[in-house]
Amino acid sequence: MSGFDVMAILANPEFVRMLVHGVQMTLVVFAGSWLLAMSLAATLLAVRMLPSRAAEAGVAAYVSYHRNVPTLVQLMFWYFGIASLLPPDVQFWLADHNSEAVFAVIALGLCQAAYFSEDLRSGLRAVPKGQWEAARALGHSFVGAMRWVLMPQAVRNAGPAIVNHTVSLFKNSSLAMAIGVAELTHVIKEIESRTFRAFEAYLLGTLIYLACTLLLMAAGAWLERRGRNAGPAA
Repeated sequence: MSGFDVMAILANPEFVRMLVHGVQMTLVVFAGSWLLAMSLAATLLAVRMLPSRAAEAGVAAYVSYHRNVPTLVQLMFWYFGIASLLPPDVQFWLADHNSEAVFAVIALGLCQAAYFSEDLRSGLRAVPKGQWEAARALGHSFVGAMRWVLMPQAVRNAGPAIVNHTVSLFKNSSLAMAIGVAELTHVIKEIESRTFRAFEAYLLGTLIYLACTLLLMAAGAWLERRGRNAGPAA
């Protein structure tokens, strides 16, 4: 259609509901995959610190796989490959509980965990060795020293890298469209196909993604400032 008219979309209640639902689904996929990624990253770091070459090699292989295979391929591998190996009852249950979003969270979370674990590992390496010795001198066990002294500093050191990869994860959530997740990009494409207003539809999508990523970066900058003002954990 000729002429720029973004209100042709925003004035339509159905399209507005679709946009809101798309943003909500994007946030659900992003939040779920972020929580999975950060939890798994901490676990991978703990395993890598074990006095075992096999454990270190296993984590290194995990990180190498997820950093070198395209995220889109991993999404499709989980949704079309892994899903087909599950028992029929499990497949039916997943089909009734938005299996597309479930596998998107799993695939994106597992992939991002590789990046987060390397961020945390670099942050931990940047902690002075004297902090470990001081923690042990204060009577902390290995777990206690990691929990109360080393990891808080490691997270602060890795803050900028974690924020960057968090923003990347949010943007990569748009790849979930490829397996049928009705997130923001999927909704934008649907609106464009109904209205034939490609510029207006994708402009709205661009502005929404830009606003969300800027908010994430602002939150990360605020947390980084707070981290700089905080002293080492005691």
